[in-house]
Amino acid sequence: MKRYGLPALITLLGLLYIFAIPTDPEWLKLLFKLLPMWLIIAYAYMQIPSGSRTRTHTMVLVGLFFCMLGDGLLRWFVIGLSAFLIGHLFYTVGFWSRRQLTTGRLLTLLPIVIYGSYMGSQLVQSLVQHGEQGLIAPVLGYIVVISLMVWSAILTGRPLAIVGSLLFLTSDSILSWNMFVSNVAYSGPLIMLTYYAAQFCIAASLHTLGHEIASGV
Repeated sequence: MKRYGLPALITLLGLLYIFAIPTDPEWLKLLFKLLPMWLIIAYAYMQIPSGSRTRTHTMVLVGLFFCMLGDGLLRWFVIGLSAFLIGHLFYTVGFWSRRQLTTGRLLTLLPIVIYGSYMGSQLVQSLVQHGEQGLIAPVLGYIVVISLMVWSAILTGRPLAIVGSLLFLTSDSILSWNMFVSNVAYSGPLIMLTYYAAQFCIAASLHTLGHEIASGV
């Protein structure tokens, strides 16, 4: 169950939510939206080696919990965004505690800053055009935090943490672009597929995040 059963169930429920569950009633849609995250949190806990729980594990588990809250509260955009931001802060602290600094990994900050700056400028321009200036500060703050989260994941050198963080960035980029700039084809499925995959990869990374690895490139 731990190795194949739970991941299969998470995948099944995620696909059901994305492609099969109707919009109404809203409570049913929300239930199926959150079910995969509940199971992902359970899966994350199961990845922690017995008797070897560390502060890193705790930070990532708490991050998963706050992201689940954000998922459920996103209809109230600023509240949901705040919960996700808190979740990313916990991810960042957890990943940073397992950083393995190398020149190559440090240099990845440059493309992250370039991408974040581009997204920020496009979103601010669109928000101003639509009279949503009140959202500029929380949106820019979120971009900064998720960018730091991605960089801290890269610094760990753990492939699952890195892939998960990049998928999360992809999901949020599609969501924000579709919401504020212009329509993205198939945005709904793309957002949720990358989101669930991101959270699953981050959860799975807990198996190796608790111990040191040799530094690489």
